[in-house]
Parts: sequence; structure tokens; C-alpha cells
Amino acid sequence: MPALKFSRDVAEATDHVYEKIKASVPRFEWEMHAPLVAEINRLKKIHNAIILGHNYMVSEVFHGVSDYTGDSLGLSKVARSADAELIIFCGVHFMAETAKILNPDSTVLIPDLDAGCSLSESITPEDVRLLKDRYPGVPVVTYMNTPASIKAESDVCCTSANAVSVVNSLGEERVIFIPDEYLARNVAKETDVEVIAWHGRCMVHEQFSVDEIRSYREQYPGIEVIAHPECSPEVCDEADFVGSTSGMIGHLDRAESNRVIMVTECSMSDNVQEAHPDLEFVKPCTICPHMKKITLEKTLASLENFEHEVLVPEETRIRALRAVERMISIGRDTNN
Repeated sequence: MPALKFSRDVAEATDHVYEKIKASVPRFEWEMHAPLVAEINRLKKIHNAIILGHNYMVSEVFHGVSDYTGDSLGLSKVARSADAELIIFCGVHFMAETAKILNPDSTVLIPDLDAGCSLSESITPEDVRLLKDRYPGVPVVTYMNTPASIKAESDVCCTSANAVSVVNSLGEERVIFIPDEYLARNVAKETDVEVIAWHGRCMVHEQFSVDEIRSYREQYPGIEVIAHPECSPEVCDEADFVGSTSGMIGHLDRAESNRVIMVTECSMSDNVQEAHPDLEFVKPCTICPHMKKITLEKTLASLENFEHEVLVPEETRIRALRAVERMISIGRDTNN
């Protein structure tokens, strides 16, 4: 196809998007993105496709082409009920797998098959089976940030938002919690259940330290620190608020300071800036290299050529679905 160029038609089709992100994307840079945004949005209509954009996507993907945005579970629920023939998941691989688990009849694509996750890759199905052998009868609670093969070995899944509720709902004296060590330790602080943790960590959230948080407080007096529970317990103790990505976004409406720092992947601050123009975001430059593999160029190629389909073997899908559905059922029962 001919090279895409910025034109008056492209500007008319995309200027409303630029208004949302102009605080973080220079105009000259936007004029390189805009033709891709216009073409992707045109092709979505032709192919009856929807694009799901995670909170950690770059702004031009998040605001420019995503039909639905949010955290991994929220987007998977959208995928579950979507009547689109084609779902393109702009996130990492385990998220696209979860969408396929919940909506097996739709074609699910990911713009880059190598968009992985240090946390989801920190454990194998063999590791889970060994844990179950070592602790017979102890239920396995698995964080959603895992591949289908790990969910299939689990009793129930959880998110960072509902992990404590899920653990407490089981009525057990102890549980195996995989794979995030820090999230497990943060959950253990809020429950009387003994939590047996694995040693996986998120390569983004483990970078933050107490000294770094304190240095931000010294540099920006009065700043409100909002942290994700994949950070270490020590960092979470230092924060003013701890919550999932959706919880962090919700907290911004109740922020007690007009200056905040979101202790998580740095693109998230850019993506929520438009909805909170009165807040000053101090942005730590901590990026996820896997999330940043998802670009407009790759999204367009995936949409044009139906590239990088995500498949889950049916036996694995059914077993993983049970663990996810059990979590959803617990959520209904607890109103969480």
C-alpha cells in the first residue's frame, strides 16, 4: 500500500485525539502518528474489529485507536461480551490469552507475539505441580498476570484489586499464592490466612525503592504517592494509597494533593492526564519494555494481515476458564 502521509483529511479525522494527548506528545510527533491512527480506525470498521488498550500503552495507542481501555481483567470482560469478529489486544501476551479464554469464538490478535511479561514468565506449570505436591490440599490462588497454562493448574484466579477478598473467601488456613512475591506479601498483611508465596516479580514495579519515594517527597513537598501492590511491601508502606491500576485511577478523583506520583509504569500517568487537567503528575521514567513493543505500526500490520493470532488449546482453556469463572463468582458474592 502507498505510504501514509499527514493531510488535511487525516488532521480532521484525528485532531480530536490530539487534543487529549497534546500535553505529552509534541505536534511534530503527532503528525507522524496521525496517518496510522486514521488508517487503523478506518480498517476497524471494515473488519468488524475492536481494539483493547491496556493502561500501560503509549498515548497514541491508548487514546488514538483503542475502543476500550483499562486493566487486564476489565478488558478481558469486554472481550467476553464483544460481538466483534476480530479482537486486537494491545497489551502483553497473557492478557490476549485471557481474552481468548473468555471469548473462544472470536479471533484474538496481538500486535507483537514477543510482548511478554517478566512476572508471567517467572513460573512454569511444573513449578505449580511441585508446589501442590509439597503442600497437598492447599488451594492455589493465581494472579491474573499469568499464561493460560498456569491458570489451568490453579483453583482460582485473582486480580490485584480483589486478591484479599479471594483469599479470604476460600475459608482456608493457608493458600499458595503465585507468582508475584510482592503482591503475596502485601495480601498477607491484610489477612489472617497464611500465604505461601512464589518468588516472581514485575520488572517494572520492583525497581521502586523507599529511598526513591522519600526523595520525591523531599523534592516535591506535599506530593501524594499512589502505588501499585506489585511494588514491595516497604514501598507500599511508604505510599499514601495502594491500589490496582483501576483503583489508582479511581483514587485520583479523591486525591488530597494537586500533585501526585503514580508508582507504576510511566505511560499510565500520560494516559490519565487528560481526565485530570488540574493535577500535576510527577512521572517516574520506569517503562515496561514488553508493553512498549506494541506500536501503531505493529497494530496496523496485525489488522491488515490478521497477524499473530493468539490460540489456547481447548483442554487448557476449559481448565483455565474454571479458575477465572470462580474468581468472577466470588466477586459477585462479595460485591467486589
